[in-house]
Amino acid sequence: MPRIMKQVRVVVVGAGPAGLSAAIEVARAGGKVILLDENSKPGGQLFKQIHKFFGSHEHQARKRGFKIGEQLLRQTIDMGVEVILDSPVYGIFEDNVIGYIRDKKKEGYIKAEKIILATGASENALAFPGGTLPGVMGAGAAQTMTNVNRVLPGKRILMIGSGNVALIVSYQLMQAGADVVALVEATAQIGGYGVHAAKIRRAGVPIYTSCTVKEVVGEEQVEGVWIVRLDEKGQIVSGTEKFLEVDTVCIAVGLTPLTELAWMLGCKFVYVPVLGGHVPKHDRNMQTTVPGIYIAGDIAGVEEASSAMEEGRLAGIACAEALGLYSLHEAQKLKRKVWQRLDALREGPFGKGRREAKLEVLFGG
Repeated sequence: MPRIMKQVRVVVVGAGPAGLSAAIEVARAGGKVILLDENSKPGGQLFKQIHKFFGSHEHQARKRGFKIGEQLLRQTIDMGVEVILDSPVYGIFEDNVIGYIRDKKKEGYIKAEKIILATGASENALAFPGGTLPGVMGAGAAQTMTNVNRVLPGKRILMIGSGNVALIVSYQLMQAGADVVALVEATAQIGGYGVHAAKIRRAGVPIYTSCTVKEVVGEEQVEGVWIVRLDEKGQIVSGTEKFLEVDTVCIAVGLTPLTELAWMLGCKFVYVPVLGGHVPKHDRNMQTTVPGIYIAGDIAGVEEASSAMEEGRLAGIACAEALGLYSLHEAQKLKRKVWQRLDALREGPFGKGRREAKLEVLFGG
């Protein structure tokens, strides 16, 4: 066993919206918690999100994502959470010993009584001829360049996908001064919320459904793209090619949960496409099939940031209860409120599918 440098009651891996929320709840209950993240700044996706959230007041409605991130960071400081950044976790060993890299080259170890994995998700790739040309990137990368670094990824942009990420990032690119030439969607229907799609269409941007990218062309960078229609079986319809002059292609075709640590720990999984692929099974406390290992956020199934924060709160409260920091009655009261908010988030035509999918990964009470 590696030499233990630190011992703590709870370690949270991932300082995005779910991880921050989980750490805050553990600390609120009086538990010592360490928050590890591989990035140089905490907050995850929230600091890319300049749009206002939907829902009710308790779901942070009308607040911009980066403002919510700032609020969570203030709470972690106020609660005394120890945050260790630039420290990727490479393994979790026997007796909940967490190995991570610190100072870019040194190994660090922490032994925890409970572990919450809030590792998030990664963008899916899409293969097509010309896909390696400079100017082809994930929508998340474009959002980071624009909203965080204040650099436009290009002037004329094609967005692949029509889910909420594609729609929101397209609108934000337009706000920043880019010309979004079109959105291309392989299915017959727009995947995101109508309110987001309406903003795009009102701005005059076409959304080509039942279409895909046939080829991206250019010498040393993207210079244009050929799109083509698909039939009801997803096959290319010959003779329907259309050329669009663009210098950037953004890909927004879904996310996949980052589950490597959960696999290493031996957690049981279930494959649920709606939630992004293989997801660790867990109970209503967000505890996996491995005792003492909890999950929250996109690793538990890709949803919105609001849901990720609620799952983080749930995992944090459950950890505090398991450590004896809350009585059964106190914990049940707190968890009931969180579940009410989660259920509310999963209402409606889009939420219903995710609510039903979530039932597939739940076990026990």
